Amino acid sequence: MTNLYQPLLQPYTFNNGVEVKNRLVVAPMTHWASNEDGTLSDAERLFIGNRAQDFGLFITAATLVSPEGKAFAGEPCAFDEAHLDSLKETAAIIQAQGAKAVLQIHHGGYQAIDEIIGGRDKVAPSYVPPGTSSTGQPTSAARELTVDEIHALVAAFGKATDLAIRAGFDGVEIHGANGYLLQQFVSGHFNHREDEWGGSVENRLRFPLAVVDAVIAAKNACRRDDFIIGYRLSPEEPQEDGITMADTFALVDALKTRALQYLHVSLWDFHKKARRGANSSRSRLDLIHERIGGVFPLIGVGNLFTADDALHALNTGWVEFVGMGKTVLINPDFATLIYQGREAEIATEIDPDRADRYGYPEFLWNLQQMSLAFLPPLKGRKDDWKPLDAG
Repeated sequence: MTNLYQPLLQPYTFNNGVEVKNRLVVAPMTHWASNEDGTLSDAERLFIGNRAQDFGLFITAATLVSPEGKAFAGEPCAFDEAHLDSLKETAAIIQAQGAKAVLQIHHGGYQAIDEIIGGRDKVAPSYVPPGTSSTGQPTSAARELTVDEIHALVAAFGKATDLAIRAGFDGVEIHGANGYLLQQFVSGHFNHREDEWGGSVENRLRFPLAVVDAVIAAKNACRRDDFIIGYRLSPEEPQEDGITMADTFALVDALKTRALQYLHVSLWDFHKKARRGANSSRSRLDLIHERIGGVFPLIGVGNLFTADDALHALNTGWVEFVGMGKTVLINPDFATLIYQGREAEIATEIDPDRADRYGYPEFLWNLQQMSLAFLPPLKGRKDDWKPLDAG
């Protein structure tokens, strides 16, 4: 390691006293690799088995808290005692590599996939009509959740947290980003409810805050002060009636009153500027970091591929942690290369002739060969791989 990259390797102590050894985070990556019942598969063991070395935090793929919310084939699950042994092994694989293991807990809402939710109704804050998926497939309607179902889903996030604690995870990350259920409640575009769970921004925040409170209650019930709780959000939506920075500021203000350890912003571009609801000449991360006011740290992500990218991101002063996703798909040993002073060996493209290096599950490797939009570029090919604006 050269002195230039030393800031990336500085430890950080959360407000609950837990120390993380550096500022590098493996961002959650969908792998489509769990068994059909949501337990750990051999392909998943291989995929996560060499990607946490020398990182401070490793955040798992989105993990399902209730069966009707399944948004990915091969999604891991945490809603039943039958998942406990699998969760224990997942945590142990990550921790054996020296990283803190954080389970991302998730419900897809209307983005659940018809073919894999076993005939259950798709649900959302409000009715969502039939449509077309990002891959061009027709999708069924999602019905509005009843109040009793809302309370049951809040409890499901608490139960997933209890399972994570008993499985030995170091923390959970509440998935409130990327258009999934919690974000759907915050969004005026998707939440048209006229009861206490919709309408004003305060009411639209009621569900995600109830989830946060349930997760904290599960932590307290287990007397685990050292358990990490994070929240991930997407700061804006493109729709005219969608989430604005002003809505996000209201959410941040509310989260600051809860006993969280970090906030994680999901972005395609780390440097992306605000769209509306705030000063559009400033970046979203800069604005959010200012709003947090040092109450807890911020994780930022977005098209960061090299050690220089990560260092520049940290040196903006907008974040305390740098999340890496696509580059960890390309470089399972990304953090190790920095520690060993081998930054020049960090690749920015996948070599299609080196499948053995990446340890991808077969489905993920096949997607990569088709160069779908959300995966890194293949070596020697200029792919247009920009996805829909996630924030």
